[in-house]
Amino acid sequence: MKMIPLGKTQLAVSQLGLGTWAIGGGPAWNGDLDTQVCIDTIVEAHRCGINLIDTAPGYNFGNSERIVGQALTDLPRDEVIVETKCGIVWEREGSLFNKVGDRQLYKNLTPESIREEVDASLQRLRIDCIDIYMTHWQSVPPFFTPIAETVAVLNALKKEGKIKSIGAANVDIGHIEEYLRHGELDIVQAKYSLLDRQIERDILPLCQKHGIVLQVYSPLEQGLLTGTVTRDYIPVGAQANKVWFQHDNMLQVIDMLEKWQPLCKKYDCTVPTLALAWILKQSSLISILSGATSPQQVRENVRATAINLSDADALLMKEMADALINK
Repeated sequence: MKMIPLGKTQLAVSQLGLGTWAIGGGPAWNGDLDTQVCIDTIVEAHRCGINLIDTAPGYNFGNSERIVGQALTDLPRDEVIVETKCGIVWEREGSLFNKVGDRQLYKNLTPESIREEVDASLQRLRIDCIDIYMTHWQSVPPFFTPIAETVAVLNALKKEGKIKSIGAANVDIGHIEEYLRHGELDIVQAKYSLLDRQIERDILPLCQKHGIVLQVYSPLEQGLLTGTVTRDYIPVGAQANKVWFQHDNMLQVIDMLEKWQPLCKKYDCTVPTLALAWILKQSSLISILSGATSPQQVRENVRATAINLSDADALLMKEMADALINK
């Protein structure tokens, strides 16, 4: 597994990471998963060479962090990069975010809130230091906090030994530049898939310019690019309101994936593995978060790191996707 230097830190992250939003379960995923299978999945990720485990308090109200914490007791702590986040809360005030089940989430990046969050996360994760601490969503009115204030408290947490590095998720160019004005930014997390390539316009080039790791989530469009979605599939939970899961769009994507079969045969891989390999080809600073929920899925996804996709085949896949995006 290729390792990518994490900014100016002494850490390095694997080219493939394990995202644990789905493992957290809850209303966003139509219920909880079997806890032992979730733990086995995290342990298998480590066995396969994945050293980065991503979680967040907002993933089913701390449940994802608790499961990751359980799994960490079975793993050598110095071989795992634990990444969690701050800025999405449910037990204090903030700017309205969204509702999960019957509970309201809020955005809050005040120094006071971040300090409460980091201590709660450390307790749920059963560790004494978080390797990567990331702002989950950026601050907005009416509870707006300038990035300078947020970075100041994150820098203080680094000095106190509670976190080792700083990341930012769901940011635009202006946000990234503001973070860099006030301190180090080691990693940026953004949505990226063959069907959603907006970050290629500005965020990807900016990260490459500054040596910032670009960590991408939803690389398989919440399961649509796995090749397992059938034509009569009815989206549930977090999928239901997504553009590509609208029925006509979903059918067009399924048609495209069927046309990938010659490529799957050529590279001796599955549809999702091919989709991940395409992303990895786009930059040496990209680390993919794959939301595997079983050891088998982990093993399948890891195969993407060994595929040497040709320029011609990568272009062919892009052109197929463009035909849908530009309709």
